[in-house]
Amino acid sequence: MRRVFGMFAGAVLAGAMLASSAFAQDKGTIYYMVPTLLDEFQTESVNAIESFLAQVGYETVTLNADNKTDLQQSQMNDTILLDPAAIVIAPVDFNALAPAIEQAREAGIPVMVFDRQVTSTKVDFTSVAGTVEIGHVAAAEIQRLLEEKNGSVSGKVLQVLGDPGDPYTLDIQKGFEERMADHPEVEIISLPAMQWEASNAGSIVADQLLANPDIDLIFVHAAHLAVAAVASLEAAGKQPGDVLLVSSNGAPVGLDLIRQGWEQVEVEQPLYAQAAAIAMFADKVVNGEEIKPGTYNVLGLESEITIEEWGPNLKIPGAAITAENVDEPRFWGNLTPPSDPIKPVE
Repeated sequence: MRRVFGMFAGAVLAGAMLASSAFAQDKGTIYYMVPTLLDEFQTESVNAIESFLAQVGYETVTLNADNKTDLQQSQMNDTILLDPAAIVIAPVDFNALAPAIEQAREAGIPVMVFDRQVTSTKVDFTSVAGTVEIGHVAAAEIQRLLEEKNGSVSGKVLQVLGDPGDPYTLDIQKGFEERMADHPEVEIISLPAMQWEASNAGSIVADQLLANPDIDLIFVHAAHLAVAAVASLEAAGKQPGDVLLVSSNGAPVGLDLIRQGWEQVEVEQPLYAQAAAIAMFADKVVNGEEIKPGTYNVLGLESEITIEEWGPNLKIPGAAITAENVDEPRFWGNLTPPSDPIKPVE
């Protein structure tokens, strides 16, 4: 049974906890602090985390921060008073939530971080996409596309980042440009879409099509930015395939653009695997058991745990989605969670 809360005071949260106790599974309740429910990645993360944690014996209560740091801080404070088995948090603000994470752990409540890495304080487990690796995969696909179009890895690429204050987009840029460094014949123009606003991305694409009409390929760091890019391409009189388009995160709109021919590659952020990892390691985290470094298979993806200053950190690679494999249910953008049972790590 799923409950998603917005702005609730401690008394209301306590009441909700009492109401949910009859449904709680044997191992207790884990609270998931979702930063927002305004995009499909976040709403599907709620479905996946609640489903996977239920498989391994935990009830999940989800609290929506509406993208407000102060609200998420308040939710953390209220949840600590309820003494749950654990807290899973995708922070609105990476550094601002560190004191609340510390308070939870001081109260004996383990904290797992999902999707948005926190490195400024200790946490008990982190499950994130390999964002630098997403950049690597994007670079390989873009090299292939440029060679197919121009006969060599050459041409002009417009890279539209998300907000430059977000490590997610900066890591993708780092990985992408690392792998493109050996191809100086590719000119890369990089501009940020502030606040991840699609309208900002659309303006960038429109302006650059005028300033650089010979752009071969546009690489945007999120599928919703690709939608805005396509709108600008259409407004400029372009047809699907005239300017190549690559995006990252694997959202449904990105997969639809592939089917329509506007987009050639979507590099998936592995949402389902990231959520499955939370469930796989939940028992170890809740029971305070050691999490060992090494390679783990998470929904068929070879993923690596390293022990960092902030704690055990699991990085899960993404995959390239093209017209040939776009309909495969393993991609979260098809909104079909895997049916394979989740097994706790022993």
